[in-house]
Amino acid sequence: MNKEVLTLGHSPDPDDAFMHYALAKHKIDMGPYDFEHILQDIETLNQRAMRKELDITAVSIHAYAYIQDKYMLLPHGASMGEGYGPMVVAREEMAVDDLRSRLIAIPGVMTSAFLELKLMIGNFKFTVIPFDQIIQAVVDGKVDAGLIIHEGQLTYQQQGLKEIVNLGKWWEERTGGLPLPLGGNAIRRDLGEEKIATISRLLKESIVYGLEHREEAVEHALQYARDMNMELADEFVGMYVNERTVDYGDSGREAVRRLLDEGFRAGLIPGPVNLQFSV
Repeated sequence: MNKEVLTLGHSPDPDDAFMHYALAKHKIDMGPYDFEHILQDIETLNQRAMRKELDITAVSIHAYAYIQDKYMLLPHGASMGEGYGPMVVAREEMAVDDLRSRLIAIPGVMTSAFLELKLMIGNFKFTVIPFDQIIQAVVDGKVDAGLIIHEGQLTYQQQGLKEIVNLGKWWEERTGGLPLPLGGNAIRRDLGEEKIATISRLLKESIVYGLEHREEAVEHALQYARDMNMELADEFVGMYVNERTVDYGDSGREAVRRLLDEGFRAGLIPGPVNLQFSV
């Protein structure tokens, strides 16, 4: 039987690799489908989603505001911070208020981290640098501070950098304990209800398989873990692939609604978002 090949975009980082391990290595029965894994940084995936180039893709929750007509969010695949998340780091200690006048490297204007930092401190000077080059740019003095995502949150201290802001802590205090929305999996609306339901089930099965076969899935993810050993990679995966990834839950959905609503009311996204999750 010739299988239908679907494009599946995700970041080349440990949590996404862990999440899609069972699909990549055919550990589960994928029925009539196969997946072409397209590994690109999240800002590139956001831009591709705006052009509707991928069938299923990881996207920043921020970016969903711009693609809601083309994609809907899957109920699983979320990356959310529980009192932790993206950080601003610098070579020297500085006050949060000082950040407004400093040049900050960001991983992309569509990332959730960028939206959240703007909600926190307002406008600031920034330059876009690929996420995996930001720490080095801070170390080299090319920028005053860096907004770090992915595994940089666990490795920045190895470079002697200081934490200035933790957006996960800020959001938790701001919202009375809601998780911080970062990324999600989105699927093209025009694939149709039946196909979306089947694909959704397969992606969920892959996440559950990874959680139930943790050691082999982390070992697979390790190849995408820059500057991390097995123990650190396992810790990072645990931060962003967990029960919340299997399903957002009520508080996870509420957190996404609140972030996008606050972004709209602050004039940081172009219009209200009709948040719609697939089955």
